[in-house]
Amino acid sequence: MTDEQHLNTLSDIKRIMDRSSRFLSLSGLSGVCAGISGLIGAAFAYIWISDYYIRWETSGIFNRQDFNILKIKLTILGIIVMGIALAGGTYFTWRKARKNGLPIWDKTSRNVLYSGLIPMVAGAAFIAGLVYNNLEILVAPVCLLFYGLALVNASKYTFRDIRYFGIIQIILGIINVFYLHRGLYFWAFGFGVLHIVYGVMMWWKYERNGNSED
Repeated sequence: MTDEQHLNTLSDIKRIMDRSSRFLSLSGLSGVCAGISGLIGAAFAYIWISDYYIRWETSGIFNRQDFNILKIKLTILGIIVMGIALAGGTYFTWRKARKNGLPIWDKTSRNVLYSGLIPMVAGAAFIAGLVYNNLEILVAPVCLLFYGLALVNASKYTFRDIRYFGIIQIILGIINVFYLHRGLYFWAFGFGVLHIVYGVMMWWKYERNGNSED
């Protein structure tokens, strides 16, 4: 057996090991879908928040009822945006898995889900506590921080590129802590723009030519 054949054999072994230990069906288009829905959600939030402050400045009186209505609307909006992002992510991942003849629900996909879910659930509980204690100004950076931690944790079982994406989200969340009144802009950049950029890069690197290797 020649040296080239040895290298090809080692590459095949590495490919088989990667497929058995890492979930490689995540689609870059999932990130694009999440980013677009995030930007649309941020646009609605910006309009609602701007209208609220205009009414407040016009009347000169803080209206607790209007503020509570705004919080409810933003909470519902966040749930809708997350639902759309998850639905789009599930669809594009399923489509890529079917195209490559791979299962979408196996040990590796469960590892990705559970690894990412733990920080996400902890973050959701933490955010609920912030809202309960009227600390909404911290919601945006905390979202970015816990989401970044979830990505870094889940990256052990899927594309390693996701680890760097998660680190960027964490850094963005930390910077946001020092500019709390710009939370919506940081949120839109992290969950919107960066998702689209990341998704396009992942699609270009792994899916453009039908390649799903890391």
